[in-house]
Amino acid sequence: MADALKIGIAGLGTVGASLVRIIQQKSNELAVTCGRPITITAVSARDKARDRGIDLSTVAWFDRPEELAEKGDIDVFVELMGGAEGVANVSVRAALQRGLHVVTANKALLAYHGVELATIAEEKGSLLNFEAAVAGGIPVIKALRESLTGNSVSRIYGIMNGTCNYILTKMEKEGLSFAECLKEAQRLGYAEADPAFDIEGNDTAHKLSILTTLAFGNQIAADDIYLEGITNISIEDIHAAAELGYRIKLLGVAQRTDTGIEQRVHPTMVPVDSVIAQVDGVTNAVAIESDVLGELLMVGPGAGGNATASSVLGDIADIAKSQPGAQRVPVLGHPATTLEPYRKARMQSHEGGYFIRLTVLDRTGVFASVATRMAENNISLESIVQRSKQHLAPSHHQTIILVTHATTEESVRRAVASIKSEGYLFGEPQVIRIERPKEEG
Repeated sequence: MADALKIGIAGLGTVGASLVRIIQQKSNELAVTCGRPITITAVSARDKARDRGIDLSTVAWFDRPEELAEKGDIDVFVELMGGAEGVANVSVRAALQRGLHVVTANKALLAYHGVELATIAEEKGSLLNFEAAVAGGIPVIKALRESLTGNSVSRIYGIMNGTCNYILTKMEKEGLSFAECLKEAQRLGYAEADPAFDIEGNDTAHKLSILTTLAFGNQIAADDIYLEGITNISIEDIHAAAELGYRIKLLGVAQRTDTGIEQRVHPTMVPVDSVIAQVDGVTNAVAIESDVLGELLMVGPGAGGNATASSVLGDIADIAKSQPGAQRVPVLGHPATTLEPYRKARMQSHEGGYFIRLTVLDRTGVFASVATRMAENNISLESIVQRSKQHLAPSHHQTIILVTHATTEESVRRAVASIKSEGYLFGEPQVIRIERPKEEG
């Protein structure tokens, strides 16, 4: 049997501790399936004294992860610390420059430095694997880098943040407010004490930017994504969606168009009978549309120690099985030096239409004025409903719900701005895209 693959792990939080536990418990099985033993020889974490429920007595300890990357007796540096800058960035660069293989679950690091790191890895002949960085236990990175070779991807979309999906699911199932569901998510450990990174859509955007590069061969453009979180989704929106036959999900969507690549993250109404509408709780789902295979939908655990550790271990196993000097799969699906500059698509028609909820003063002429503003912006309405239900609006206000046919984001925003200028709008309008099956588009 070949020599053991020596692993150094930087970061012993939930994922890191789970990874150590799995490798130690399944050492014999891994040696057989990988053709060589996998051994943890060194670790680094903030608190050496902390009880993590794992045996580290035979493992070298490094207080500084940079030192582990630079000097540790390891073949693979596993980065599980997080963060785009600072120690994670420095350590991964040091490991790659040294010629080590690297496995990371750090989507922020890849979103902002992925092309540079891929360039170093390819120059050094090292592997840089990151399956756990996107969608937890779902093997979407391997699918895009390897399994779909020969396919031309046209669109990739999905539910990529378990915190948001949990909150939206709980709002619908239990009729609770966003604030109540967020508090429960924090209690259960699904949301951080400061949840902004998740609920504002940034986490999904980082993951989407990586998938976009793998799918379309462009340079990563994490800061060039239309971004809208779920903080403004109300229980009224959840109820209205249900009445119209939809459920609300936070989706990340990337697609190739005639004018470039479109990337967006936002709440979306999806048909209640669609597969993606059935994905509840902290579960993730990623769909890939391509010319040869058609549509591939992968669903699975999107977070948690074991789910993420499983993906990390899969990356380590791939390295253990790889042959020295063998042709490497490019880190980002295409050689880093050949990635094309990102070209943002022009705003185009959204085939699913829009849901627009307006709370307005209850006075004569408002309903007609709203319809007129829509017509002035060439927006065709599928339906327009005026409501006065107490649970939707105060007694001196009324709620108007509009569903549009296909139109552009620019037209909708212009029409809404025009309505706001009229002076009868109460509060901020709600605008949510609707995604329909292709045959209904």
